[in-house]
Amino acid sequence: MTMLTPRSPTKLAPPGRSRRERKAAELEAATRLVGERLAAISSAPAVGALQGADTSRNGLTHAEAALRLERHGANTVAHERAPHWSVQLAKAFWNPFIGVLVFLAAVMFWQDPADPGVLILSVMVGLSGLLRFWQEYRSGRAAEALKKLVTTTCAVQRRAGTGSGPTTFEVPMDQVVPGDLVKLAAGDLIPADLRIIRSKDLMVSQAALSGESLPVAKADTRADDLGQHSTTDPVEADNLCLMGTSVTSGTATGVVVATGADTYFGSMAGSLVGERPQTNFDNGVRRVSFLLIRFMLVMVPVVFMINGFTKGDWNEAFLFGVAVAVGLTPEMLPMVVSANLARGAVAMSKRKVVVKRLNAIQNLGAMDVLCTDKTGTLTEDRIVLDRYLDVHGNEDAEVLEYGYLNAHFQTGLRNLMDQAVVDRVDEAEEVVVDARFSMVDEIPFDFARRRMSVVLNRNSVLGAGGRAEHVMITKGAVEEVLGLCTHMRDRGERVELTEQLRWHVTRIAEDNNRRGLRVLAVATRTVAAPRDTYSVADEDGLTLIGFLAFLDPPKASAAAALRGLADKGIAVKVVTGDNELVAARVCADVGIEVGHVVAGAELDGLDEAALRALAARTTVFAKVNPVQKARIVRALQAEGHTVGFLGDGINDAAALRDADVGISVDTAVDIAKESADIILLEKDLTVLEQGVVQGRTTFGNTIKYIKMTASSNFGNVFSVLVASAFIPFQPMLAIMLLVQNLVYDIAQLATPWDRMDEEYLRKPRNWDAKGIFRFMVTIGPISSIFDIAMFVIMWNVFSADSEAAQSLFQSGWFVEGLLSQTLVVHMIRTRRIPFLQSRASWPVMVMTVLAVLTGLWLPFSPLAPSLGFVALPASYFPWLVVVLLAYCTLTQLVKTWYIRTFKTWL
Repeated sequence: MTMLTPRSPTKLAPPGRSRRERKAAELEAATRLVGERLAAISSAPAVGALQGADTSRNGLTHAEAALRLERHGANTVAHERAPHWSVQLAKAFWNPFIGVLVFLAAVMFWQDPADPGVLILSVMVGLSGLLRFWQEYRSGRAAEALKKLVTTTCAVQRRAGTGSGPTTFEVPMDQVVPGDLVKLAAGDLIPADLRIIRSKDLMVSQAALSGESLPVAKADTRADDLGQHSTTDPVEADNLCLMGTSVTSGTATGVVVATGADTYFGSMAGSLVGERPQTNFDNGVRRVSFLLIRFMLVMVPVVFMINGFTKGDWNEAFLFGVAVAVGLTPEMLPMVVSANLARGAVAMSKRKVVVKRLNAIQNLGAMDVLCTDKTGTLTEDRIVLDRYLDVHGNEDAEVLEYGYLNAHFQTGLRNLMDQAVVDRVDEAEEVVVDARFSMVDEIPFDFARRRMSVVLNRNSVLGAGGRAEHVMITKGAVEEVLGLCTHMRDRGERVELTEQLRWHVTRIAEDNNRRGLRVLAVATRTVAAPRDTYSVADEDGLTLIGFLAFLDPPKASAAAALRGLADKGIAVKVVTGDNELVAARVCADVGIEVGHVVAGAELDGLDEAALRALAARTTVFAKVNPVQKARIVRALQAEGHTVGFLGDGINDAAALRDADVGISVDTAVDIAKESADIILLEKDLTVLEQGVVQGRTTFGNTIKYIKMTASSNFGNVFSVLVASAFIPFQPMLAIMLLVQNLVYDIAQLATPWDRMDEEYLRKPRNWDAKGIFRFMVTIGPISSIFDIAMFVIMWNVFSADSEAAQSLFQSGWFVEGLLSQTLVVHMIRTRRIPFLQSRASWPVMVMTVLAVLTGLWLPFSPLAPSLGFVALPASYFPWLVVVLLAYCTLTQLVKTWYIRTFKTWL
């Protein structure tokens, strides 16, 4: 069993947690109230349901339907709506770094409206916000295009007037009203909450609500005031069909008892729309941002005071302090993050992944726990015949033959299990239906008997009186069929079914149930007095032949995908609404170490601490409802884990919203797609694994930029402090600092296109503000050592020791500072030896060369006078090479020590 270890205790209560709990309480209360109301409707006879809806078996008149539509509103549920583009644009600029830059630009403009630094900062802010807005706007539009309704109309029975007869016609789903009579057939999406008033062979897929993979039987179990089992869960009620589910076979008529927000589906949807909780990514960015801002708020006043007191020019000291503030602010972080996320979104779209919310890409890379549904993710989401067994549990082709004959000759709509039998035989060609048999009669399936029979003519066998022999083949629920059997087929012999043998065959069926298989019994009877018609009374004195066992088979790719996720440090937890036996069987088949399966009922009554402990040690949760799924996600987050949730049903929506990254598929129900951050165009864990790698690459390049820039800027400011204290003039002009920063940051815009080392991609990665600070104060001062060395060289070797020679000093430090900043990128981007063991991508190499050439060109360029540069002597450059080589060597040595000491780098 996978045991999860709690992460850092600093992450025990992410902001927004209390809001999540309030939302969960609202969801629980809403579904409980609706559930109680629907349970009362279910327990009443059909005539009571019609009276309660103020309608009749002939349906509403058009006038009545129009009045009710006006009174109750359209039959729609609450949907997440994308904000107006202007709101999205404003939010794109809502970032602490952008706020700092806007403030600094305003200060510089106030000091000097013509200052070129104002334009530089304005361009940075504009590009960063606009890039982020455009990518999120486009992603939102792509996600909207994915929304598909299975059908937009439904068949409703209404009357033209009070005295006229009923007519069935199609109406848009949003115009269905309480009291309408809805006609259902195979393939229909159920448009509202319905109480069945009549049905035939109705099978409904409730996977979207309950997570159960197999369709369930529905019927009017109280049409004649007959009792049914009592339930407070409307999903389990035999005579209710709920909005969002669909008909797989059979027909029915139901009266609409609730529409829109009053439905069971609508009660959940209404509790889920609104502002999403803060995710791991949001919290990480916030912590790192305010760490750097706090550091800037401490360092800038120190630089300002030192320069003011030592130089005496407070106005110049103020401008220099503003330039230092810009130098300490990773002003391109919003742009680099946006470019990283945009590139990640494009790369993922090529891998059949649509990113709705850009932040989710990094959360996907940081994910260390994936909670997933079973159906369609680990399984094929289809029913297959797994085995056909005799009364001793051995495979027997005769059982398959009889099961096939029953499924092949029935005239009603085949259910999924009938079709699975036919498909199995057609694929294997194990049974041939020829002139040996012909159809005589059938006794259709009904939900009281839970079986169906066909009567076939054995054309080649003559019975008494020279008439052809008839054989009845019955297939259905084990207990129902077994109750009609007096004999069983044992190794070709027909033997009496004694109580001991009855116990034996029952145990065979139960053993297969425990393996997660749905089991049907097959029995036959040779009719002694053949005739043309048969009835239920003839289903007696049967001989048990054996059993057919069905399952939703595991995907061929699931086991390999799970191993791939495990290799990347992601623990997979299965959270399903299906039953414990089925969940355990499927998980075992795909290689998940199951351990103890926890049922949803076991979670009720647990306090948060107990739930966190249980969630950490449990791999498979079964029979869980929407509220319980969301609680599991929050419990794992409270332990410090970054949690992803993969689901496609209505019952997954709450967990999808609460997860750090919600993942759905394009075939999911609308509310699941709206609640998700990422939508897979294929419901396949292999696709998700590729997305994780892309997410980690995106996250790694973002962290790479932050650590490069923070450490480099810290080193520069530390050098400024030293120079300001001992040099009688400004060590670098404010405009020089801004230009140096701009050239360096433009070079770093290639970071999103860099590659990550393979070992980095093997583990989940999370924001670590303390680690960034430690990195900054460890690696940053290395550059200061060589900055100070260049100060000494410029002062002593090139006699730049007076105000008259300050431009030479400033130019020399500018070139050394820019080149050391740019080259150290290659030292920091990998834990390996740069250029030899790990090379940057070609965009990074090109931008590095351009930044170096720009730095060497500026002191000799036509821009030099306006920026305060002077040409450097040729003898300067050998010294520059020595300083840079020494800098790279010392950085590599410190990097080796840092990795060995702290067991981390990026």
